[in-house]
Formats: sequence, structure tokens, C-alpha cells
Amino acid sequence: MNFAEASDGAELAWTSEGEGEPMLLIAGQATALDGWGPTAELLSRSYRVIRFDHRGIGRSGNGEADRYTTRLLAEDAAVVLEAADAGSAHVYGHSMGGRIGQWLAIDHPQKVRTLVLAATSGGKWPDAGTQPDKAALEALVSGDMNRLEPLFFDAEWARNNPEATHTFFNSRASAWAKARHFKASREHNAWSELGSIAAPTLILHGTNDLLAPLPNALLLREHIPRSVLVRVPGAGHGLHLDHPETVEWIRQFIARKSG
Repeated sequence: MNFAEASDGAELAWTSEGEGEPMLLIAGQATALDGWGPTAELLSRSYRVIRFDHRGIGRSGNGEADRYTTRLLAEDAAVVLEAADAGSAHVYGHSMGGRIGQWLAIDHPQKVRTLVLAATSGGKWPDAGTQPDKAALEALVSGDMNRLEPLFFDAEWARNNPEATHTFFNSRASAWAKARHFKASREHNAWSELGSIAAPTLILHGTNDLLAPLPNALLLREHIPRSVLVRVPGAGHGLHLDHPETVEWIRQFIARKSG
């Protein structure tokens, strides 16, 4: 385990595995680096995979309370890249990690080779069709794994991958940190600046995502120049784990854009 020091002195835990071009994985709300599980292992066969614990999560320090915004969390991601001696990387963000990835690509374009956004959003939108299903949102707030599991994962995948499922839902985080992560994610709004993203962008989104309904992905496709949207039939919010075929799609996208 390695540690990078954020601008406010917070220690950010990070790891690196595999060889090749760097790929930074940015986890979702209150989720530790271990939550990437089998997906990180698959990606590490092709890339040097860099993962980190967000401030307040896992083995990272809490840092200052006012630094819990998606834009400032992107600064943490930039610090991790520097500590890992990766001047630039392919960036893969899931859910709130995708929100953070947007700001990283906007504020540090030179650091982002390609951008992959899974199950995420550009922020609040007037159209009610972009808002989370009420029952799904209540389940998210509850933190009850039994209520959350069907929103994220295919039932058969969850049965066959109990360790990955348990790890994903049981990251170490205090109530203090969880509340700040939730607020950061809900207050994210990058719509007016998404047009400045220059990195080739792949948007992956499940057609059955109740936490970030599909219209969010359609709007991202409209706002991010030359972005590509792939709808994943029947997938929920955890498609980055329970649909391993997406790893090959990411490889193909990067190969085309890097060629």
C-alpha cells in the first residue's frame, strides 16, 4: 500500500498492479479501492491499474470537511496520479467516480488520455426522468446490503461472486464520511462545462439503472463532444462489476482511440 499527500495533508491510500499504459480507477460514493475486485484484475492484464481510497474511505485520512465536493475530490485523483508517477492515464470512473472523472478531464485535460464513465451523471437536471427511483434512493440512504444488492447486481452474478459483492458493499467509512460523500455526489453539476472535455469518452450505462436512470447517459452523450454511448441491456448500477464483457469493450475503445 502506498500513500499520497493531498493539498490539505490528508493521506490517500493507493495501489498499482499490472504493466502497460496507466489506468486510474475512481470508485463510487463511499466505496474503497478494494470494491473494484475482479474488474481491476481483468484490467491489470492490459494496463497498469492504479486504484485509491477516497478521503474518508478505507485506509485514507478524512482531511478537511470542506474538501468533499466532486471537483475537489478530482484534485485528490490528480495527486494520486502524480504520486504514482503517471503523468497521464486512462481514467475509469463509476457512479460518483464518474462525476469526479468529469472534473479531472475538465480541470486537468493533460492528465486524461481517455475517459470511461459508467453508471453516472453530469448532475441534477430539470427532467424528472433523470432522477433516481424513490425506493432506490431510500435503499441507498439505508446502506442495507440486502436492499442495495438487486439495484447494483444481477442476482446470479451476486450468488456466484459473494466475496466481490460483500467487499463492494462493506468499505470502511464513518457516518461522517458517508454523509459527505452522499452530499458531494448529489450536489455535483458539471453540465455547463462538459463541452470542454477533450479526452475520447466512452459512456457505459445499464438500461435498468434505477439509481442513475438511462436519460442521464443520453444527456452525457449530448454534452461531451464525440463521446460514445454503449447501453448495457438489463444492467443495473453495478455494471462495472457484473458485466465483465465491458472490460473488453473498454480495451477496444482505448485501442481505437490510441491507434
